[in-house]
Amino acid sequence: MGRLNRAHRLAVAVWAAGACAAAGAADPAELARGKELFTKIQPACAVCHTLQAAGAEGQVGPVLDELKPDAGRVLRALKAGIGVMPSYAERMSEKDMQAVAQFVAHATGAAK
Repeated sequence: MGRLNRAHRLAVAVWAAGACAAAGAADPAELARGKELFTKIQPACAVCHTLQAAGAEGQVGPVLDELKPDAGRVLRALKAGIGVMPSYAERMSEKDMQAVAQFVAHATGAAK
């Protein structure tokens, strides 16, 4: 019975974590990591994109404060590239791309 209770608690914890992520609830440490990556990964997102929360004033890519992309859209762009934006799939881990996506969505108000 103890095993069932532990397994049940684990299943509930995993479900709750997924529900929070889906609802846009972001861990402050993950957001900070996303912000750091946004400004430091090479080439840095901040070189091309304007994003007030990152102090970025790029002139090439869209102004993210105006575009307000959700995390899924940012993640797709990071993975595949879009327009002149390169893919970051070979430069960043999935976890790092998720952190950047969550940061951008949160910073622009797209994560609700």
